[in-house]
Amino acid sequence: MTLFNGELPFYPRPHFAAGISVPLLVVIVVFLALAASFLLILPGIRGHSRWYWCVRILISLFIGAEIVAVNFSGEWYVGRVRANTSYKAFTSAQVDADIGMQVGLEGVNITLRGVPVYQLNETINYNEKFSWRFGDKYEEEYEEALQRGLPNPVLYLAEKFTPASPCGLYRQYRLAGHYASATLWVAFCFWLLSNALLSMPVPLYGGLSLLFAGAFVFFAIFSFVSISSVPLCPIHLSSKLLTTHYGVAFWITLATGILCLLLGGMVVCLHYTKPSALRTFLDLSDDHVVQAKSEIPHFYSNPLHLSPKCKQATPDIQLTVHL
Repeated sequence: MTLFNGELPFYPRPHFAAGISVPLLVVIVVFLALAASFLLILPGIRGHSRWYWCVRILISLFIGAEIVAVNFSGEWYVGRVRANTSYKAFTSAQVDADIGMQVGLEGVNITLRGVPVYQLNETINYNEKFSWRFGDKYEEEYEEALQRGLPNPVLYLAEKFTPASPCGLYRQYRLAGHYASATLWVAFCFWLLSNALLSMPVPLYGGLSLLFAGAFVFFAIFSFVSISSVPLCPIHLSSKLLTTHYGVAFWITLATGILCLLLGGMVVCLHYTKPSALRTFLDLSDDHVVQAKSEIPHFYSNPLHLSPKCKQATPDIQLTVHL
């Protein structure tokens, strides 16, 4: 055992905690780059339009970034407990650790961090993800975790979400996550459409697109909440019970849906009550509309499409009938 520094020879070296999700990091960097690019050109906009554009772009980027980012977040349904539990199989060693579970739309993430981190002559800091996206096989990932000899708390939590588990959590969370992710991508498409329409002289349809985006965000929330009626199997780690609750991603998504509905409803209401104020805020020019309206009376007052000079040059024709 001295050759392996006190570690069992049939176990691999300890796995250190993984960093932030790469897709989530890419989404954050892309939207931050877009925001920074806009802030660089903001001084070139004159007058009050500068602040109108600043508010519009920053709010819009926040909505778009949130809709995309929560697809890759594991903070939809979370739980954490601190317990003294067995560490690995074939040994009676106990460790004090914080054990966490984060359920997302694509899978479940399980963390194990020792308190203190260095115990039993090794660093106890694990972060393992088990995916149930369509095309991924949860059973194979779980079997691989067994072969790697991961700690007992990680395997115990992962086993609760296997298809063969009597808890039945796998199917509910997998389907709910799939439909929630699909509806969020539809909401993202409506968000793109609303940005295009609000930049054109059709703010009413832009507001309606925002309303549809908010509606699909709420559909995603309802898809995920639908699994809350399924009672979660009691998860006991030693003498402690792991309690779960909705995470940050869930509440931010709910706030984004409310924000989309409020902004979309505001645009629609202003379109019918104060269209001039709405055009001012959106920085829309309606000179062509005013010009078209000013030409309408002139058009109908001269149905023959003759200018006044032509009318003066036209001789009067008198018809005399001799009997």
